[in-house]
Amino acid sequence: MTEQTSESTPNKPIRLADRDELVDLLQSRSPVLIEFYTKGCTLCQSIEPVLGNVARATGITVGMINPQFDLDLVEEHNIKSVPTLIVFDDGAEVGRLAEGFQGTDAVVDFISDHTDGVDTSTES
Repeated sequence: MTEQTSESTPNKPIRLADRDELVDLLQSRSPVLIEFYTKGCTLCQSIEPVLGNVARATGITVGMINPQFDLDLVEEHNIKSVPTLIVFDDGAEVGRLAEGFQGTDAVVDFISDHTDGVDTSTES
């Protein structure tokens, strides 16, 4: 497993352009939360600030990718609706949340439930 530190972990989501960038991120970081979204999806736009909060609260890398121009990504990751949040650990999917908009606490709890050794305690 790749160790992450606060210095090396972005405090906001990383926008990924294509499958190659997604693969590179999953190979270089662990765990990683990825949001699959589409342009024009209002729920996806609403969850973006939440993902920034999650990145800061958990210290894990958060990425965002629009799979609409690479249908292989849709099939490979079984994306049936957006936004879909997937937690990857050592490059493998360990958790999936595809229930529409979720607040910061719900996403942090989701990550905590699917990862080991990640500090997901939010500061009050």
